[in-house]
Amino acid sequence: MAEERVQTEQDINELLKVKRAKLAELQENGKDPFQIMKYHVTNHSSDIKNQFEEFEGKVVSIAGRIMSKRVMGKASFCNIRDIGGDIQAYVKRDEVGEEPYAEFKKYDIGDIIGIEGEVFKTHTGEVSVKATKIVLLTKSLQILPEKFHGLKDTDTRYRQRYVDLIVNPEVRDTFIKRSHIIREIRNYLDSKEFIEVETPVLVPNAGGAAAKPFNTHHNALDEDLHLRISLELYLKRLIVGGLERVYEIGRVFRNEGLSVRHNPEFTLLELYQAYTDYYGMMDLVEELFRTVAQKVLGTTTITYDDVEIDLSKPFERLTMVEAVKKYAGVDFEQVPDEAAAKALAKEHHIEYEDRHKRGDIINLFFEEYVEEHLIQPTFIMDHPVEISPLASRKPSNPDYTERFELFITKREMANAFSELNDPLDQRGRFEAQEALRAAGDEEANQMDEDFLTALEYGMPPTGGIGIGIDRFVMLLTNSQAIRDVLLFPTMKSLN
Repeated sequence: MAEERVQTEQDINELLKVKRAKLAELQENGKDPFQIMKYHVTNHSSDIKNQFEEFEGKVVSIAGRIMSKRVMGKASFCNIRDIGGDIQAYVKRDEVGEEPYAEFKKYDIGDIIGIEGEVFKTHTGEVSVKATKIVLLTKSLQILPEKFHGLKDTDTRYRQRYVDLIVNPEVRDTFIKRSHIIREIRNYLDSKEFIEVETPVLVPNAGGAAAKPFNTHHNALDEDLHLRISLELYLKRLIVGGLERVYEIGRVFRNEGLSVRHNPEFTLLELYQAYTDYYGMMDLVEELFRTVAQKVLGTTTITYDDVEIDLSKPFERLTMVEAVKKYAGVDFEQVPDEAAAKALAKEHHIEYEDRHKRGDIINLFFEEYVEEHLIQPTFIMDHPVEISPLASRKPSNPDYTERFELFITKREMANAFSELNDPLDQRGRFEAQEALRAAGDEEANQMDEDFLTALEYGMPPTGGIGIGIDRFVMLLTNSQAIRDVLLFPTMKSLN
């Protein structure tokens, strides 16, 4: 096996040398492809193939990477891949000329070429371009993965995403679809008169979520700063300032582990709307998911991991206490205090910490018994106040908040509140969070005096929501891991 591996490495090194020798020969002959600064492309492969009747007999100019090649004496075929997909080119010596044809025969898989020619169909019915002119635009000095096995190793795919995009068309399709999803989110919110804004990434206080931040230091100010973990607190300041509907789509950073659902940096949408509540946010997010799916996929019925998800039906609504009762058989309406809640946790073998209150125990039951059942779109409402430091209390029951999370395919897709606008209550919540930090909880929120000052000026009744863009893209592209929808996911260094 060792000899076979060495032989393979030797073969690869020889192929790399041949590629560089070909480049050197081109340069010596005054035909350096890296000196070609531009090439006029008239059409992409998808346009030509999808609208063949319009293009048949017309001259087009295409450019792309050679993915396969068959040389047959005086005529050859090659397969060109561009942003639209693949298309066949027919290259005949008598059409392009003897010298250009001789040069074409030396081109390698992976080289980028430009072809001008007439659109036609071969006798087998394949849409093709009959070349009249051909030019080498870029000489590839590396070797693409073997055609039939492709690039399968996931670690290599994520580290060398550029190769993954070249050889795996379905990967390229996922990221094109991601772009379309974000575009349609913007279109939807813009149509609802939301204003897109940008807020700081480097912040003195990383609040708005339960997460551990990344820390850095600004030399000129001689101050410690953090990468934001949320967009919330700055967007709420803008609501105070009179911008009644705002949203931001941006990167946030959380110093946490890696998993199929988590990456330390990810894309978050947060939006805030004055004069509405969490019921208004439920209506908005339900319509948003339905609209984006229809615009991007052409349907509101999607398949994820072989399960059909129907976004057209009204999303189910359950309070967290109702959901725990339904799936765990425990009714927390009959659990009066923290001691009784902890006794139930012990009885059900649920681990908890001394600092946990009754509301924390409810959430632990929810995570243990409920989440795995939430496959179809479901709003989980009315979270305990202990786990919702920025949400308004329910007037009818101040132990709970006007908050919901949207779950689809067992995953949290959105988190929303009737936003807390009482500065005195908010100060008390921050103080409770500070106590948790002092007890060792690195994910607890910190006191934010400027945010409290903003609330003291007066924030109108407001609904707010956060949506993980990456998980939304996973849902609409049937991707099982978050790394499959991140162009360059966080990876451990090979050094």
